[in-house]
Amino acid sequence: MFTRRQKHILLKFFSMFSVVRGYNVLIVVLAQYLTSVYILAHDKPVRDVVLDLQLLMLVLASASTIAGGYIINNFYDSEKDLINRPEKSMLDRLVSQNTKLSFYFVLNFLAVIMASAVSFKAVLFFSTYIFAIWFYSHKLKKLPIVGNVVSAILTITPFFAVFLYYKNFEEVIFAHASYLILIVSMRELVKDLENMKGDLALNYKTIPIVYGEKASKIMLSCLCALTLIPTYLLVYKYEIGRMDYFFYLAAFLLLVFLFLLFKSKTKTQFLVLHNILKFIIVAGVFSILLIDVGLLLNKLVAL
Repeated sequence: MFTRRQKHILLKFFSMFSVVRGYNVLIVVLAQYLTSVYILAHDKPVRDVVLDLQLLMLVLASASTIAGGYIINNFYDSEKDLINRPEKSMLDRLVSQNTKLSFYFVLNFLAVIMASAVSFKAVLFFSTYIFAIWFYSHKLKKLPIVGNVVSAILTITPFFAVFLYYKNFEEVIFAHASYLILIVSMRELVKDLENMKGDLALNYKTIPIVYGEKASKIMLSCLCALTLIPTYLLVYKYEIGRMDYFFYLAAFLLLVFLFLLFKSKTKTQFLVLHNILKFIIVAGVFSILLIDVGLLLNKLVAL
C-alpha cells in the first residue's frame, strides 16, 4: 500500500508527465531513431547508428526542447485548457506554475548543453528552436493561419536536426516531410475546431473563429486532397518497400475522415477526427520499419 506522501509524489509525477506530453515526446524520439536507421543512414550498420553518441545528444536535445515547449504552451493556455479540457487541466494543476517554469528553464538549458556536445551549429539550431516555440506560444498561436502553419513547422523541426546531422537531402525525404506536415496541419486545424469554446472565450483568433466552421472544413478537405501528391510519389516513384501498405491504409482512413468531417458538429465528434489523424501519425512512425523488411531482419540478426 502507498502512503499518502507516496501517492502525492506519484500524482505529481503523472501531472508533470501530462504537462510535457511524455507519450508524444517518446514517439518523436522513436521516430528520429527509426528515420535515422531506415532512411537517413540506411547504408550504415544499425549498431553504429544506435550507439552514435552525437545522434543521442541531438535526440535528447530534441526531447528536452519539445517537453519544454509543452510546458510553456501549457503555461500560456492554462485558462483555455480549463474550459476545453477540464479533467486534464485539473491533473496538470497539481504542479504549481512556478515549478513548471523552473522545469521549463532546466529542460531548455539541458537541451543547449547536449547540443553543445555535437557542434556550435547545433547550439544555434536548438537555441533558435527554443525561442521559436516560446514566440509561437506567446504570440503566434492566437493568429489564424500563421499560428497553424508555424505549429506544423515546429512539430517537424526536430527531424531537420537529424537531416542536417547526416547531410542527407534526397528527394524521398522531402516527400515524407511534405506528407507529415500536411497531416500535422490537418490535426492542428481539427484541434482548433475541437477547442472553439475556449478559444472564443479567451479571444483566440483561430481559423474557425475568424473564418467559420464551414471554411475550416473546406480547408481540411483541400489539405486532405493535397496528401495525394506525396502519397503518389512515395508509392509509385520512390522505393519505400512494404511501407506502401501504410499509405493505402492512411488513404482509406482519410476518406473516412472526410466522410465524418462534414457530419461533425460537437467536440466529441471533432475528437474522433483528431484521433484518426493522430493514429495515422503514430502508425506512420512504426511503418518506417516496413521500408525494407529484409533489411529489418538483417539488422535484428546483426544486433
